[in-house]
Order: sequence, then C-alpha cells, then structure tokens
Amino acid sequence: MLHNVLAAAPAMILCLLLQGVVVAICLRRYARFRRSVKNQDLLWVDVLLLITVMLLTLLCNFAQMAIWAALFILLGEFSDFATALYHSAVNFITLGYGDIVMSKEWRMLGPIEAANGILMFGVSTSVMTAAVMDVIKYHHARLQQE
Repeated sequence: MLHNVLAAAPAMILCLLLQGVVVAICLRRYARFRRSVKNQDLLWVDVLLLITVMLLTLLCNFAQMAIWAALFILLGEFSDFATALYHSAVNFITLGYGDIVMSKEWRMLGPIEAANGILMFGVSTSVMTAAVMDVIKYHHARLQQE
C-alpha cells in the first residue's frame, strides 16, 4: 500500500497545485471583472461570471483526471490514453463502475484518486458557492440602497 501512496503523491500534489492556481485565478478575475463592469444590474453580467467560474473549475477537474490517467500509463496499467482517462474519470468522480480494474499491485490508486477527486470537487463547489453568494449579496445590497 505504501508504494501506492508514494506513486500517487506527485499526482495529488500536482492536482492540489493546479486547483489552487485555478481557484486563485477565478477569484481574482471574478473580483476584477465585478469591479470593472459599470452597469452590474444586467442579468448577463451575473450569468457570464457564474458560467466562467463553472467552466474554469470544470476544466481544472478534467485536467486533473488527465494527470491521473498519465500516471496510470506511466505505471504501465493502460496502453492507451483514452482507456486510462476513462478509468481515471470513473475514479475521480467516485462513480466506480468496476468495468475496468487495475492490477492488484496498483489497485489502491483508485480509492486514492477518488479521495483526491472528492476533495477537488468540494473545492470547486465552494468556489462556485462563493460566486453565487457574491451575486446574491451584491443584488441584496443594491435593493437595500433603493
């Protein structure tokens, strides 16, 4: 089991770094865009902000699945990237079909990736929640001023 954790550590660290960078970019760009738009009562502004946050965090999660797929190929578990990516996605989102199973030696990487995926989707969800709460807070404050 220790060799599974050691093999997974670089992928987990890379995923954490990627998620941290994307979260920081999302929050900074969100705040900058929010300040720069003159007429913020327009519906399209809120929709654009929320869609952008959703897409960036989703793309980040897809990239993390690809990182895990690359690890699986590097370890010799899969011969093609498409199969490795499919298996990674099933693990990452904790779906766990079980139609493709890794060798006994590396089987624990599935639950390790699932734990990593739960954490990363949780972070993505919290960023999205923060954006939605900001939209609500902004419009509530505007209504209070009227």
